[in-house]
Amino acid sequence: MSRKTEAILEGERLTKYFGGLPALKDVSFSVERGEILGLIGPNGAGKSTLLNLINGIFGPNEGRVLFKGRDLVRLMPHEIAQRGIARVLQTPRSFASMSVRENVAIGSAFGGRDRRDRGSADRDGIEYFLDLAGLLEKKDLPVDGLTLQEKRMLELARALAMKPELLLLDEAMSGLNPSEMERAMKLIRRIRDELGLTIIWVEHVMKAIMGVAERVLVLNFGQLIAVGTPPEVARDQEVIDAYLGRAV
Repeated sequence: MSRKTEAILEGERLTKYFGGLPALKDVSFSVERGEILGLIGPNGAGKSTLLNLINGIFGPNEGRVLFKGRDLVRLMPHEIAQRGIARVLQTPRSFASMSVRENVAIGSAFGGRDRRDRGSADRDGIEYFLDLAGLLEKKDLPVDGLTLQEKRMLELARALAMKPELLLLDEAMSGLNPSEMERAMKLIRRIRDELGLTIIWVEHVMKAIMGVAERVLVLNFGQLIAVGTPPEVARDQEVIDAYLGRAV
């Protein structure tokens, strides 16, 4: 797939302290439009903190986050979402009193791109995202009737219904067996290709990251220790020592 090289997201010297300890320290990076960027590192490395800075859960102590050249710092999470950034968390946060379809409709009504050109009753769009997530046949069920993995797919469908330009996946595929992970890898590629999204994916399954991501960013103790293609990162001795344990 060919695409024009263009940075859609940039982090400039991002630093975040909690109780005097740095969760992130002087982290700079860029993400190209249409790229699938893997974000890896040991537990406590700062991966989720970095996503929290991108979508406004926290503000940095130092540095800037630029989305399409505009600084996101000091914006609220819902304002950042409306600018075109959606996030899927590891722990589902569904609206339990609503149906599967109603949950996705919330994303459709709220979201980013072309929001003014859609109504909340954009049924065809909602059903497309339900189908993409494998939930179309369960669209009228209450959320409580879904399995944990189906609830995770519901979170993904709702995020996609917002029509973002940048999708943040925070270990959203954890706990999958090998065949489920293989399907998830194909789904992530499909989302990028069909919807034209840029994706930042935090994941601990190295086979998945190395098989899907075009570049990988590695954090350790809040610092950026490597960035490159999957083969480059897999051969990096500092990454091997800090996280991989061996070349992959």
